[in-house]
Amino acid sequence: MRPGRVFAIVLRQWYLVRGSFSRIVPLFAWVAVDVVLWGFITRWLDSVAAPGGSFVPTLLGAVLLWDFLARVMQGVTMAFFEDVWSRNFLNVFATPISIAEYVSGLVLASVATSALGLAVMLVIATGVFGLSLLGYGVLLVPFLLVLFLFGIALGITGAALVLRLGPAAEWFVWPIPAVLSPFAGVFYPLATLPPWMRAVGRALPPSYVFEAMRAIVGGRAFSGASLAWGGGLAVLYILLASWIFVRVHRHAVRTGLIARYSAESVS
Repeated sequence: MRPGRVFAIVLRQWYLVRGSFSRIVPLFAWVAVDVVLWGFITRWLDSVAAPGGSFVPTLLGAVLLWDFLARVMQGVTMAFFEDVWSRNFLNVFATPISIAEYVSGLVLASVATSALGLAVMLVIATGVFGLSLLGYGVLLVPFLLVLFLFGIALGITGAALVLRLGPAAEWFVWPIPAVLSPFAGVFYPLATLPPWMRAVGRALPPSYVFEAMRAIVGGRAFSGASLAWGGGLAVLYILLASWIFVRVHRHAVRTGLIARYSAESVS
């Protein structure tokens, strides 16, 4: 793997974002809307709840962490979609760049965009609604790491789906975070779910993050081994997603699918 080729992918994304106001605004606009909306909801819930309780660290904190995961995933898929929309995908793979270098470039581009989104969320949540992530202590680092790794896995999987089915399949990618959120127990314990949904939730790394977060906020003990298990699952999903992308790319090259990309399905 050559760092220069990886950097070239990141540099292309930088040029695209730098030269387009319509690409800059979505990096922070939607996260700001989410934090403001849920911030006022939690403020209202605090006003009608029993004295001494606070919904800010649980609900607003969950929104912030889940939005971070969604931005990480979309950082990967959006970088990939830029090549698809501009019909540049075939040109990229006509060069000596490898799959590992290309995917690494997408991941690094996602790191930059998700970090910007996280910074905006922290500024609004802390400055306007008084959310202090310091209450989570040093565990905030593994929380974000698990969510980041799983977001990368989802992004690579979404890119593979579009590569296999064509640009029209991007509409299968956007709803993925919303579809997974009920199973991950973002706003409620997994014990609330029926058994079959609970089983799915235990297979999702974010569920361990949000269970640990609620335990910390509630002053209860939590299992560090469970959080480590969630991290292990996230790494496993990244390996699986990378394997899927490689297989799909090989299929696209072998069948000539990659040369027949259009605005509709290429199946």
